[in-house]
Amino acid sequence: MQLTGFENRHAFVTGAAGGVGQSVVDALRAAGAQVTATDTAPALATIAPKDGAGTRWLELDVTNAQGVSDCVTDAESYFGPAKLGVHAAGILNTEPLLEMSPESWRSLFAVNAEGAFLVGRTLGQIMANGGGGAIVMIGSNAAGVPRMNMGAYAASKAAMAMMARCLGLELASQNVRCNIVAPGSTLTPMLTGMWADDTGSDRVIGGNPYQFRTGIPLGKLAQPQDIAEAAMYLLSDQAGHVTMADLYVDGGATLRA
Repeated sequence: MQLTGFENRHAFVTGAAGGVGQSVVDALRAAGAQVTATDTAPALATIAPKDGAGTRWLELDVTNAQGVSDCVTDAESYFGPAKLGVHAAGILNTEPLLEMSPESWRSLFAVNAEGAFLVGRTLGQIMANGGGGAIVMIGSNAAGVPRMNMGAYAASKAAMAMMARCLGLELASQNVRCNIVAPGSTLTPMLTGMWADDTGSDRVIGGNPYQFRTGIPLGKLAQPQDIAEAAMYLLSDQAGHVTMADLYVDGGATLRA
């Protein structure tokens, strides 16, 4: 099946310098979309992105409400109103809840939950006024299963997922679809940064009963492209009757029904 609905449409992507975000940008460009790719200044500095071939890179802090509004307006003036949106920006913290400071808790929610709200609200308004569109939020399977030393991260992603579903409900009558892709362990710097040695992959796939964590039944880690392809389906015309869905792409790790 060939996915359609991308040719010459403006797609706005956050977290575009990260593993999943970069893969989303590449997939959108390959499908013919015009892409505004955004991320923080430090993240952009690591990849030295260049504009061209239908891609424009902009600096964006998703926790800044005015910054989000200004960035989307800037993008709109260049490529026209966004018809597609992917919110891939996110941060991770693996502190136990009993040791976590309120400041660390708030910083996770500022990016993972409030940032998703600010981006979703802004894109949703534009799409509702423009006759429709599709938004995909990149969440986490941790939103649906308790995790040791990931309580704040899991809670922030759970908040994001419910916000996205409620946003989809509010926007349904305006022909705007809003869905979530919930990755499991994916081979990105966010994951490998938690590994102490080169056995990290085997330990993730095998699981850890002492932390009440199942392994991955498919016996492999996800690649960023796996997550991007799931997002592309939910953005496409072929998913035209899909909204408020929460698609887990985790190799079966959560044993979710």
